[in-house]
Amino acid sequence: MCRFRNPRRSLLSTRLTCLLLVAALAGPLGFAGRASAQTTEADVYVAQAVLDFSDKKYDAALVNLKKALATEPDHVEALYYTGVVLMAKNQPAEATPFLEKARARSRTDPSIAFQLGLAYFAQQQYDKAQPLLEETFQKQPTLDGIGYYVGFLRYRKKDYRGALDAFKAGRTSSPDLQQLTKLYSGLALGSLGLPGQATAEIDQAIRAAPASAFTGPAERLRDSMVATRQGQRRLSAELKLGFFYDDNVPVIPDADPSEPLITLLRKANRTSTGELFGLRGDYAWLRTDQWEATIGYSFFGTYNNDLPSFNIMSQLGSLGASYRTAIANMPLLLGGQYSFDALWLDQRWFVQRHTGSAYASLVESDRYLTQVFARYQHKNFNQTIDTLPAEDRDGSNWMIGGTQFLRFSEDRHFLKVGYQFDWDDTVGSNYEYVGNRVTGGGQYTLPWYATRLKYDLDVHFRNYQHKNTILPTTAPGTVRRQDTEIVNIVRAELPLPWSFTLAFEYQSTINLSNIALFQYTRNVYTMMVVWSY
Repeated sequence: MCRFRNPRRSLLSTRLTCLLLVAALAGPLGFAGRASAQTTEADVYVAQAVLDFSDKKYDAALVNLKKALATEPDHVEALYYTGVVLMAKNQPAEATPFLEKARARSRTDPSIAFQLGLAYFAQQQYDKAQPLLEETFQKQPTLDGIGYYVGFLRYRKKDYRGALDAFKAGRTSSPDLQQLTKLYSGLALGSLGLPGQATAEIDQAIRAAPASAFTGPAERLRDSMVATRQGQRRLSAELKLGFFYDDNVPVIPDADPSEPLITLLRKANRTSTGELFGLRGDYAWLRTDQWEATIGYSFFGTYNNDLPSFNIMSQLGSLGASYRTAIANMPLLLGGQYSFDALWLDQRWFVQRHTGSAYASLVESDRYLTQVFARYQHKNFNQTIDTLPAEDRDGSNWMIGGTQFLRFSEDRHFLKVGYQFDWDDTVGSNYEYVGNRVTGGGQYTLPWYATRLKYDLDVHFRNYQHKNTILPTTAPGTVRRQDTEIVNIVRAELPLPWSFTLAFEYQSTINLSNIALFQYTRNVYTMMVVWSY
């Protein structure tokens, strides 16, 4: 019977300590047989102490062990069993010095490491317990109970995949430890974003020992997970209003005396202030533990106060589905989406696009996340009937790529880097290109008001496949166009009450081209208020 001096200790802590004492009984079985070739007086006392211990005569066992240590102060077995008996008496603090001394005399013995780790564990000195228990786990992964203790310690450090590995590899004959293993497996799976598997593990924990003291908390945890999933909003929405300044609304080329047409174009006004409005809504019409299907709509529009002929309006509708699973305890999200969008310029439609995409997101750890994706897009431009064949921009764009995230502080901070390959297969030869895009960026969350600082870099290298038939105007048909588009976006977001966010954004676009008419710079400064639901 386990008794505790601290009446405030939680039920869970009490039961864990009792289980530690039960596990301690396995230690002597692994330690026996290491007596020296020549039996000493101390060995005799230790042997009697082991018999007393097996009969649960703990005080008698301690008397014999004290005699053994009086004869040989560094007798490893006497030190070890003194620690084991004191652990059985629920005195881990008193057991620790003896086990530490035995460990110093025999550093490679897994039984000593295990018992000393359990002593630290019982005192909640987890940082000291984990290296010893990890060492034992590496040598004897099926030792009774070791998988649970290692898994629990890994779970505490948010190493959820490592915890699941330990729980899976471990073996135990204790019904309580079996139940706790299932319970914490469920918690780890829930933390990994696998609620369906988490609920299944907790259900197994309940069925394993329905009369256990842990069954009540486990049932409440399961019900909480189910309620959380059922209570997740199916509808998400976002509304944004903003003001901006654009220093190159019509995308006029940079000055270049080699192209006469540029001189004429640069006489036009190119700066303007303006307002923007955006609306987005998504509804999850299907949601299970692993599947989710959504339908969405978004609208975006700008009004240029000084150049209204460049006002834009965009509408997009989408259908998407995703499947949540895991590979080797690593959460995996698979999904696909179809969307149709139309862009209007000065109240006349400019381009319509059909887009199909597929993606996969793998969470390797709390630190790393990898995304891969592919996309097909068909584009239809509103072109005049007398458009030159080589200038026909209708066509298809194929893209494949990936992004690697390095995450910190539960995604409050992150870094990202990515690469994409795309091919624009257009009807007109002047616009067909093969592209390579490099992306990067990150986020840092300040401690003041949870302000988020974001940076995104996008560098798109486009190699056009044919010589341009009309440019440069001084020598048409002689140059194969090559562009490098560099986009920098710096953004600061300040969360406000009632789901509002105040955002400041600066976007710089620099397009470098070997055809002067396509080389330009553009800077846009925006302040907006965003409401999210």
